[in-house]
Amino acid sequence: MKSLIVTLTVNPAIERTVTVDRLVFEDRGYILSQAEQPGGRGLSAARVIHSFGGKVTAVVTSGGGVGEQIEDMLTGLGFKSRVVKIRNQNRTNFTISDRQGLTVKLNELGPPIEREELEALRRVIAEVLEKSAWLMICGSLPPGVDPYFYARLIEMCHSAGVQTLVDTDGDPLLHALEAKPTAIAPNQHEAERLLSRALITRSQTMEALQRLHGMGPNTVLLSLGSRGAIATNGEEQIEAVPPRVEALCPIGAGDALSAAYVWARRKGKNFSDALRWGVAAGTASAALPGITFADLAQTKAVYKGVQVRPLR
Repeated sequence: MKSLIVTLTVNPAIERTVTVDRLVFEDRGYILSQAEQPGGRGLSAARVIHSFGGKVTAVVTSGGGVGEQIEDMLTGLGFKSRVVKIRNQNRTNFTISDRQGLTVKLNELGPPIEREELEALRRVIAEVLEKSAWLMICGSLPPGVDPYFYARLIEMCHSAGVQTLVDTDGDPLLHALEAKPTAIAPNQHEAERLLSRALITRSQTMEALQRLHGMGPNTVLLSLGSRGAIATNGEEQIEAVPPRVEALCPIGAGDALSAAYVWARRKGKNFSDALRWGVAAGTASAALPGITFADLAQTKAVYKGVQVRPLR
């Protein structure tokens, strides 16, 4: 049986995280610490899966000095990566968090990618799919990249017998749905943008789950932040409610949820238990400072307190 999980990050970044004593308007805050790490949803997912003991390969683009820095950082993370060189420089993102859990995230759009570079990326993905059980298609596409790019990769996975999870936003998500991925994992804001409506009440959120499922994916995991997640695979509709924790930085919690869900499914866990693992990983990661991801032991501690029940 294929055991490899592949994550794709077309638009990686250097993540610069600044922790301050407080974030307030029209007054100063003081920097307490700073850190840099390779970022992008696919790389975040790969880090979580690797820390859980899963077999993972991260496929990324690399361009310019920032790309070289990303490659250098990847060598110390412990999992395999496949790098596709591009002409233009990768982006740099900024996150500012305070000790009360308030977070501001500022992302660059990312570099243009030439057609031949995208074709090289497609060839690398086709190669790694031969040993893959899952392809996680994560994060944004840079400006100018065909919004159907992800949809074509999903069609490739169908032919290869590889399951897919899509964690993106906007037009790339809309068109990916047309290709019927195995799973999608939008957060509430992404679902609201896709459906062009606010999700305020519980009934609106439940209706949104059904509408998303009707757009093509086999499974929908709708992340609701501190409220956990609701999900459906067409047969079951469930919610996973986490224990209350003090959230220090929620950025990346959705990446942890998606990664832990795929890891759990690959381990043979059923739908509801996989969602429980996902919510546990997202909750445990949100309770850590900066953009930090909970390991298996930290996730297990939260997993015990996650309640999974039918959605009503």
